[in-house]
Amino acid sequence: MTDTDLVAHHDTVVAAARRGIDDARAALEDLVRIPSISADPDRVRDVQRSADATAALLEGSGLEQVRLASVEDCPPAVIGERHRVPGAPTVLLYAHHDVQPPGFTDRWTSDPFEPVERDGRLYGRGSADDKAGAVAHAAAVRAWLDAAGELPCNVTVFIEGEEEIGSPRLDAFLARYVDELAADVLLLADAGNWSVGVPGLTCSLRGLAGGTLRLRALDGPVHSGMAGGVVPDPALALARLLGSLVDERGDVAVDGFWEDVPAPTASERERLAQLGGDAARVLGAYGARPGVEPAGDPSVPVFERLWLRPALSVLAVDTHPLEGSSNQIVAEAAARISVRLAPSQDPARALEALRAHLAARIPWGLEWSFEPDWGAPGWSCDPTGWAFHAADRALQAGFGRPPVVMGVGGSIPFVKPFADAFGGIPALLLGPADPESRIHGEDESLHLDDWRSLIVSEAVLLAELARGAD
Repeated sequence: MTDTDLVAHHDTVVAAARRGIDDARAALEDLVRIPSISADPDRVRDVQRSADATAALLEGSGLEQVRLASVEDCPPAVIGERHRVPGAPTVLLYAHHDVQPPGFTDRWTSDPFEPVERDGRLYGRGSADDKAGAVAHAAAVRAWLDAAGELPCNVTVFIEGEEEIGSPRLDAFLARYVDELAADVLLLADAGNWSVGVPGLTCSLRGLAGGTLRLRALDGPVHSGMAGGVVPDPALALARLLGSLVDERGDVAVDGFWEDVPAPTASERERLAQLGGDAARVLGAYGARPGVEPAGDPSVPVFERLWLRPALSVLAVDTHPLEGSSNQIVAEAAARISVRLAPSQDPARALEALRAHLAARIPWGLEWSFEPDWGAPGWSCDPTGWAFHAADRALQAGFGRPPVVMGVGGSIPFVKPFADAFGGIPALLLGPADPESRIHGEDESLHLDDWRSLIVSEAVLLAELARGAD
């Protein structure tokens, strides 16, 4: 399409995107009802159902050659494409259809897999992370085909099926499908907005590393009175080790861990200063209990702590459940440890530093092991250039205000390897979540008005990207 055609179609495409919202919402609710938990071996069939439903959604939007894609033992992804505009750039639209486990279902206000609207938000697991992103891609494509009969650029859609477990087979997947996913721009809908009503354009992600620590003292549990004082307690040993991983402020205290964490650049410091930020307000947004104090060095800006520095969490502890516990010293104890890495940190180096730190501090001669679970790099970019200018214009069109250039403390393992595979192509990270979405937590939700604005923005963005670097 010529620039004149793109301008002429602008209003009709936006109107088509808005008309399609009800159908998009129905499709989203159908997807939310599928518990596609990639981390749960008992949900393999549900992940397959989710992939099949996603494929049907993409076919219904007008994409062609829609197919499932996988490598050995990899939950199925979905690929669709429409390449009918010779000479126009190709945009890869990314999202994922797998979701996190619901956690404590009794702490949800409603069934996590039955979508419910309350106060303008749609509640349900995957509503914001990231089935809304997958549906947004389909809705933007549909809007163009309904309004103009064709897309303004070439599009490939890739909806991943294992993002929530850290994309452990990503290297193998890219090796097999890299030619099918070749693109000039990556447009990802798995990030988030600055706040309700204020769009975000993400320019950095933290990396991810972690593993499971196991300690064993006994062949089986023993009486805590008869043996206590001589037999070491693996649960106490575990507590001592976990406590050694952070300092009194909660910052990572693993030996050598900070050696490859660079100081923010001048441009990063300028962006952080413009954003300001108050740690107490951030705590409040995440539902912290009264009196809880912020973690991390208080002299470091809050968004630098959240986006550009590592952070360690204990995801799970395994000794004996409270229910049914008795006066005994357990035989073994374990914990699953996760570290969010600064965008430039090496995951392999981080895992080795963590293992070496633990090895030097095992109490009382206990048997131990550390089993790495995953490692994924972070990513960052300079948010300048033609593609970012296009995203800025599109988000202004959809939300009525310019985006905030921001970082995200989470990890999306796909971004860096994919961008690198094609010579560092621009990666535009948008998304349906906001600070109130509680992704990965109980009562995950999607702000419906912002999601509508995101769909409009994406439809406009396809036209803006079609103009290319000129």
